[in-house]
Amino acid sequence: MDILVETEEQKADLITRIGGLNPPFTVALLTGKHRTLAQNRLQRQWMHEIGKEMGVTPEEARGYCKLVFGVPILREASEYFKQQYDEVLKGLPWPHKLRLMMEPLDLPVTRIMTVKQKTDYLDRIYKHFTEEGYPLTAPDE
Repeated sequence: MDILVETEEQKADLITRIGGLNPPFTVALLTGKHRTLAQNRLQRQWMHEIGKEMGVTPEEARGYCKLVFGVPILREASEYFKQQYDEVLKGLPWPHKLRLMMEPLDLPVTRIMTVKQKTDYLDRIYKHFTEEGYPLTAPDE
């Protein structure tokens, strides 16, 4: 469950909710806001462009980007994510990991990112593919 806290009232509500839980439980806190709709739109546009250039579907391009760029960002940012990923997925063959990133399984990667993480993700995608000669739509500054 993701809970965005933007006000002192929401913060107090969260503290109350945590106070009512019985251990054991796990809490992960991230600073910053959740990814934005503009970031999501740009990502979708790029997946169509990358897919066309690579000769794959946009969903296959998305799965590739989640695995190659998104997973490393989350592993760097969260010891819990790193531990879970390494325990369950790291040893799997590449084609299996790739399938886990795509529909219908669609392991959450970008949808659990903060704005900062999603910016880093999009920057890495843009840098990689434009350096490879792929014509991606330039992001708005």
